[in-house]
Amino acid sequence: MKTIILPEKSGWEELCRRPSIKKSYLEEKVRSILLNVKSDKDKAVYAYSEKFDGIRPESLKVTPEEIAESVRLISPEIKNAIAIARENIEKFHKGQLTPEPALETFKGVRCWRKNIAIEKVGLYIPGGSAPLFSTVLMLGIPSKLAGCREIIICSPPGTDGKINPLILYTAQLIGITDIFKTGGAQAIAAMAYGTESIPRVYKIFGPGNQFVTKAKELVQEEGVAIDMPAGPSEALVISDSAADPEFIAADLLSQAEHGSDSQVIYLTDNREMIDKVKKQIEYQLQALPRKDLASGALENSKLIVLPSLDICIEFSNVYAPEHLIISTSDPHKLAGNVINAGSVFLGSFSCESAGDYASGTNHTLPTNGYARNYSGVSTESFVKKISFQEITGEGIRELGPAIEILAEAELLNAHKNAVSLRLKSLGNG
Repeated sequence: MKTIILPEKSGWEELCRRPSIKKSYLEEKVRSILLNVKSDKDKAVYAYSEKFDGIRPESLKVTPEEIAESVRLISPEIKNAIAIARENIEKFHKGQLTPEPALETFKGVRCWRKNIAIEKVGLYIPGGSAPLFSTVLMLGIPSKLAGCREIIICSPPGTDGKINPLILYTAQLIGITDIFKTGGAQAIAAMAYGTESIPRVYKIFGPGNQFVTKAKELVQEEGVAIDMPAGPSEALVISDSAADPEFIAADLLSQAEHGSDSQVIYLTDNREMIDKVKKQIEYQLQALPRKDLASGALENSKLIVLPSLDICIEFSNVYAPEHLIISTSDPHKLAGNVINAGSVFLGSFSCESAGDYASGTNHTLPTNGYARNYSGVSTESFVKKISFQEITGEGIRELGPAIEILAEAELLNAHKNAVSLRLKSLGNG
């Protein structure tokens, strides 16, 4: 990790830059995958599975037998932990859909909105080196609570041609059984366009690498909605001298181990903390099974000393982290000034891992600075809001003249006439 001492504000933008693949190469590669899947459908999905995953599954759809086998393979201890996480996530997400009251905006004019579940949604669950079965809970639970009619999952198979049993077990636990063995940009394409095996959906959810993120961005141009541009994971930690360097190092490494394209940032107003945290990172890194991946991420990461904790928050708001951990003697004081972050963790015991798994909040969050204008996934992400209005005769009589004036001012006489005819029928036109 690179150490930076008291950087000038003019250099903050460069310090906030994320590691990325060359954009022209990335887009060209992903567009090619999308076009091939769009035209060749299952054939292309199988071909990319062989090319990228080194495996050609017998069929793309997971069978009931494979799902039943996954239930037998999971230990009671893990099942119990999943049950705890599920309960907390359900509690937090149940309260997010509240009916809106109808309002009388004018005499005789009533307006209201209604929550309608998106009919068909696709959930992308990363597999690869880390099967993120926790993401099944984070996306599956709110989609079920919202009432989506058709929910499918795409996840890459392992070298045995099967999806990790933890993903299958968690999916069936919450009632999702339409699961398909494909990952990467080709999975996004399959859900966006539909193939012989994989149905087309109206909105795609889920985190992924830069290829997956770019695929989601590109299919959005063709009318398929996405949750957000959620790419490689990232975390920013702010602490004062009272924080535990061991905890801070553990939090930074917990994000770094996601992959070499992840990034972590540490901010403090105390120079001595930099050395303490650095030593802890070096010590804890040696024991990690994913040491190589974490080391790659640390090469893109930074330890930064700033003049004060208030300046640390200011920097954080410019960076707009996916995860923000505030480990100071008074975290709530600083938290009041947070304006850009995906999810915030307050105090020395609020580790980011809790949010990733079981506290109840959603871990599908905006990355790469998108926390400036995106929220994390919620139950509301799976609904659309349709507005309704009802105008009585009295309402059009009272409001109509104003509408006529506005329409005529915009030179839209047919708009005016639609009102004028009604007023005439009521005897005051």
